[in-house]
Amino acid sequence: MSTIPFFAIMALSLTLVVISGEMDLSFPSIMGFAGWVFTVIFHRTGSPGIALLLALIFGLGAGLMNGLLIVKLKLPSMITTIGTQFFWAGATAVVSGGLGKTLVPTKTSAVYKLLVGRLGGLVPAQMIWTMIIAFFIWFFLNRHRFGAHVYFTGDNPESARVMGVNVDRVKMMVFTQMGLFAAFAGVLASLEVTYYWPTLGQGYLLKTIAAVYLGGTPVDGGVGTIFGTFIGAIILGCLEAGIIAIGMTGFWTQLIYGLIVIVSIAMHSILRKR
Repeated sequence: MSTIPFFAIMALSLTLVVISGEMDLSFPSIMGFAGWVFTVIFHRTGSPGIALLLALIFGLGAGLMNGLLIVKLKLPSMITTIGTQFFWAGATAVVSGGLGKTLVPTKTSAVYKLLVGRLGGLVPAQMIWTMIIAFFIWFFLNRHRFGAHVYFTGDNPESARVMGVNVDRVKMMVFTQMGLFAAFAGVLASLEVTYYWPTLGQGYLLKTIAAVYLGGTPVDGGVGTIFGTFIGAIILGCLEAGIIAIGMTGFWTQLIYGLIVIVSIAMHSILRKR
């Protein structure tokens, strides 16, 4: 339960991007670079609060950059975010020198206890944050005009424009929030192990996408639910724990995640044709 939130938060956020008819593949690297920002700022200021704020600001900026490239330059989102994925991964390797840093001193801070502490000594705080974020995104997607605009944009952007929807602004917002939540996940993951690894984010791409598709959000947009993605993430987390518990190697999880993505996309395609 302590590790599910890291990819569940990004999957919940990615659901908005996919519903809007786009795709973001840069979030693992944004997650990694945000972890570096948090770690460096903490070591220089001694304040995890300031470090958290700057890491989140970076995430917003990185997501906004994706949105600007895609909306203003009319670039394909998948190709663009593959490029920014490599950019931020390379930037992380360069600025960190491939070396990790300890975050053990954060364990006595209020930020640590608030973000990854244990409620009642058992429940990871990050799981509570995941549920809060799930409710927050669900509310905006289902009870706010912005959510309707996201669905309209993903279903048919030209028709959405005719209806008065600012499609460009919608896409900018979904990519910006993706960057924000990827950065937040990076901070949580670093605090959980009280250490920053330059490889942070690697291994999260496939399971995050799998959670979205397993939850019932099709690749072509216009349809999807936050509840479905949340359940998809829980299923994948339990599946991964089960694989390890029965003694199978972690490599099997990659194979299973790949199968889940393929089968989910195939099922969506078959059901859509019917």
